[in-house]
Amino acid sequence: MAVVREAAGALRGLGNDPAGLVVACRRLVEKHPTCGPLWWLCAHIVTAAEPYAVARRLAGELQADTTPEVLAGVLPAEARVCVIGWPDITAEAIITRGDVTVLGVEVDEATPSFVRHLSRSGVIAESVAASASGAAVLVSDLVVVEALAAADGQLLAVAGSRAAASVAYCSGVPVLAVVGRGRCLPVTAFDSLVARLTAVDAPWEVPVDVVPLALCSEVVGPYGVAPAAEASLAAECPSAPELLRRAPN
Repeated sequence: MAVVREAAGALRGLGNDPAGLVVACRRLVEKHPTCGPLWWLCAHIVTAAEPYAVARRLAGELQADTTPEVLAGVLPAEARVCVIGWPDITAEAIITRGDVTVLGVEVDEATPSFVRHLSRSGVIAESVAASASGAAVLVSDLVVVEALAAADGQLLAVAGSRAAASVAYCSGVPVLAVVGRGRCLPVTAFDSLVARLTAVDAPWEVPVDVVPLALCSEVVGPYGVAPAAEASLAAECPSAPELLRRAPN
C-alpha cells in the first residue's frame, strides 16, 4: 500500500526526535482514518526502541504480503465475483487470475475507475449501481469483502459491504473476507477508528461499514484460508495509547 510505504519513509526522515515522531504518527492516523495498515505501522513505531529500523522492516513486510496470491488461488474458476468499491488486494488477485467476471458495486466515484482498471487488464468487469447491489449479489458465485481493518470478530470495510454480505449470507452465497497484512488491530485501536469515522450527524453518510465476521464464510489472509468461525483476528501490533489522543493543531 503506497500510503504506508510513503509514511514509513517520511517517518524515518524525522531523525532523533521521539516527541515529533509521536505527533507525526498521530497526524497520519487522523488524516487516513480508514487505513488499518497505517495504524499498524504507527503503533509499532511509537512503541519501538529502534523506530526507524522497525519502519523499514514493516514497509518491507507490507510489500511482501502474500494475501493477493492466496486469494488468487482460492477464487473458483471462471467465477462471477461481486466486490464493493475498489479493493486493492482483491483487484491484484483478480488480475492475476484473469478468468473471473467482476460486478463492481459503485459506492463512490472510484468504482468506475476500478472497473476500467480491470478491463484494461483483460478482466471482464461491469459497474453496478449501489441500489442494485442485492441483485448483483444474487447472480454472483461469491462476494468478496476486503477489510480496511479488523478486530474481535469484526471487519471495517467500505460502505455497502455490510448490506452485500447480509444479502449473501441470507441467500447462501459465499462471502470471502480478505484481511491483508497489517489490518488486524487491537480492539482499542479498532474502536477508535470506528468512533472517528462514525462521528457524524447523518449515519447514512458514514464512508465505512462494520461487518460482523459471522456474515462471512471464510477468511483469506497472508497465512492461508480458514473458515470464518475458526479464523483468528489477533492484533498484529501492540496497543499504542499515544495514538488514541488527538495531535495538537
